[in-house]
Amino acid sequence: MSAFPHALDASRPVQVGLVVLQADETIEADLRRLMPAEIELLVTRVPSGEAVTPETLGAMEGVLSAAAGLLPKGARLAAVGYGCTSGTAQIGAERVAGLLRAACGAPAATDPLSALVDECRRRGWTRLALLSPYVAPVSERLRAALGAQGIATPVFGSFEVSEEARVARIDGVSILAAAEALAVQGGTDATFLSCTNLRTLDVLGPVEARTGRPALSSNLVLATHLCRLAGRPEA
Repeated sequence: MSAFPHALDASRPVQVGLVVLQADETIEADLRRLMPAEIELLVTRVPSGEAVTPETLGAMEGVLSAAAGLLPKGARLAAVGYGCTSGTAQIGAERVAGLLRAACGAPAATDPLSALVDECRRRGWTRLALLSPYVAPVSERLRAALGAQGIATPVFGSFEVSEEARVARIDGVSILAAAEALAVQGGTDATFLSCTNLRTLDVLGPVEARTGRPALSSNLVLATHLCRLAGRPEA
């Protein structure tokens, strides 16, 4: 065997961490499309139920630290995100952030709910049309969490699906039709398409074009907030 000397590369890209639900098939591809090339995205997975219920969402609190702790120890993370809108509403944004920061050492943490609140405050929005894929108890918890932050959801609709695999396969035509039907009711500042596993990214532009109103999604606001926290150009 030959032993070779080596040098270490002292330069590192800006790195952000992401905790993805085991059942999520959508968020990784979306965030890699949304994040600028100079940010390196490092991903770990957290055990999650195949059904989206208050119980399965709440259960992630007990395993979130372990999942975040699997991000590379040698990384210098500028920020870390938890990829679950409804899970954050169930567990609580402050609790999620505390668990993430303690586990991986990142100075800043976010999630889709916190990212949406940040975006609304920046734009002065207080009323959203909300499209959810969730069953009623999960959707109501999300609406209550937004209401507690001063963001009303007077226009609301849902696909009322509990199976994660089914959520990931709702087609763009269905999403566009539902989002348009909500947005045109008026009386809101923007339309929010909730759930990191819902394939919304290619629907946002058509929703805005057809309704003349801004449209946001869980993955878009999360990517944007992670970029801000990392001090880099926004998604």
